[in-house]
Amino acid sequence: MALLVVDLDKHIGTAQTWRDTFGEQLPDREIRIWPDTGDVADIEYLAFMRPDFDALPAFPNLKAMFSRSAGVEAFVNHPKLPKVPLCKVEPADGDPMMTEYVVMHVLRLHRDMPGYAEAQARREWRRTTIVRPEQRRVGFLGFGKMAKAPALVLKALGFEVSAWVRNPREEPGISIYNGFDRLEPFLRQTDIAVCLLPLTKETEGIFRASTFAMMPRGAMLVNVGRGKHVVDADLIAALDSGQLAHAALDALWPEPLPPDSPLWSHPKVTVMPHVARRPTVAQLVTEISACIRSIEAGGPALQEIDLTMGY
Repeated sequence: MALLVVDLDKHIGTAQTWRDTFGEQLPDREIRIWPDTGDVADIEYLAFMRPDFDALPAFPNLKAMFSRSAGVEAFVNHPKLPKVPLCKVEPADGDPMMTEYVVMHVLRLHRDMPGYAEAQARREWRRTTIVRPEQRRVGFLGFGKMAKAPALVLKALGFEVSAWVRNPREEPGISIYNGFDRLEPFLRQTDIAVCLLPLTKETEGIFRASTFAMMPRGAMLVNVGRGKHVVDADLIAALDSGQLAHAALDALWPEPLPPDSPLWSHPKVTVMPHVARRPTVAQLVTEISACIRSIEAGGPALQEIDLTMGY
């Protein structure tokens, strides 16, 4: 029986790299590369990024699907989505690239590197108050695999770290706020907000005028979630008024960001072209292979997405 890789070879690696890497971890599994499906009855697993389910045939013996995409909002409600488990393929302890990226931006804002860069451009020997880590409160919106690792690094550096999540949970050393009724108390004690939320109907536009107003004056935002989490016009207004001091945006809408977007030239905005992380073929194959082995042994699908929640 076979696994079909759909267009992943166009984003990372080559078709042969995918075959070779799967061959090392699942030597008895045939690997096919779209559009060479062969007999569709042989296909038990699909691995993809942003699939076109209108173009894909039906797979009568499909057992599970694996999405490389960080978000599944683009296709999770597609009428032709197969009725089998849809799984993420994130590293169990978070991605080191995401960890370094989040920590980099938090430290950059914490130490006011944008301000020093502006001073250098003016040839100004800038001397200003330096805030210590224990005086800076970092709040994570979303606390999944990608958020926990950088949160713990920042905690170890001395920052006060909290998180806002959907459902109650406990994390040693991390203050947890859960539910939308706790969003305002969470934001009121957050100096640097790090967004790693999935994009759902509830979280779209979560950073808007009303939520910016909840944050301490001079707060900052790091968005590595989805572009639609932020209402751009409200963000610019908050920056212009001084309610926010800076925003580092790795996820934007639309992407690529249009040349005429005011975000490009705003002095208090860092625009990054969605480069927080780039998983390797080996990393993805390791997670997919672990899930397949679990399913074949009669166990659960790993990292299964709750379709009703969208993540």
